[in-house]
Amino acid sequence: MNGADLIETFLDMMGAERGASTNTLAAYRRDLIDFFGWLRRNGGNGRTVGRDGLREFLATLSGMAETTQARKLSSLRQFFGFLYAEGIRPDDPSTVLDAPKRGRSLPKVLSRAELEALGAAAARRAEKNAEGIRLACILELLYDSGLRITELVTLPLTAAKAQGPLMVRGKGGKERLAPIGGRAREAIARYLAVRERFLPAGEAKKKAERFLFPSRGEEHHLTRRRCHQLMKELAIEAGIDPAKLSPHVLRHAFATHLLEGGADLRSVQAMLGHADIATTQIYTHVAQERLKATVEKAHPLAKKR
Repeated sequence: MNGADLIETFLDMMGAERGASTNTLAAYRRDLIDFFGWLRRNGGNGRTVGRDGLREFLATLSGMAETTQARKLSSLRQFFGFLYAEGIRPDDPSTVLDAPKRGRSLPKVLSRAELEALGAAAARRAEKNAEGIRLACILELLYDSGLRITELVTLPLTAAKAQGPLMVRGKGGKERLAPIGGRAREAIARYLAVRERFLPAGEAKKKAERFLFPSRGEEHHLTRRRCHQLMKELAIEAGIDPAKLSPHVLRHAFATHLLEGGADLRSVQAMLGHADIATTQIYTHVAQERLKATVEKAHPLAKKR
């Protein structure tokens, strides 16, 4: 098998046997195509490249973010582990490679004033047309329920119409209950009144109508990319730096504001769908940093003389 065949065989295994999501498989494909492109340019191939070759490739990534380097290394480890397990290679050259050290970075979080500005901008949009009503609904769900962007765009219509919390299918196909408040319910009700305008015609309608946010595109639902674009546009209208806003930033705000309001860590973990509570704990650091900044700004004894 050539490099392309090896990649596709690996991806088939990750999807069928390990249940890797579409986004995870796409990331593996990009990383491995980049790696095999580098191999071709340097006269190597996936069956014979050794540890030194992998180290040389990883050295070319030094200018990238540490998280990107770590992800690409993880892709290589999974790939070469698969080749070794299947007997395609007699060894796994990736086992001795070290991941780049990753510092703890606090997630971006919007202030309550910024969220109010976003809400006001979305309300103005909603008064104009159906697209604005949909955008206001998206904003409320991202912040009110802490959904991941993929969870939002693939949310089934039945989940939004059901009473009580949202039933969400998250990473690895795991289901969880996500909270939904009164404002989000009102936003959904208003959006459902205009939802038909976003449905495609003909045969495509049958595939799109099961999604809360249908689309005329190939995926039959609103895409992650389009949702990101809508958030950037809304940030500009609200007078906020668009670099500060994304669907995931709203998820961060959801978690941080819950903890600031007194929610316990385990409850927030369950609502976010984190498998490991250590992932959720980062938001306690965000809350502490915000509290510290508030004290230093407002307390008279904390001010520099």
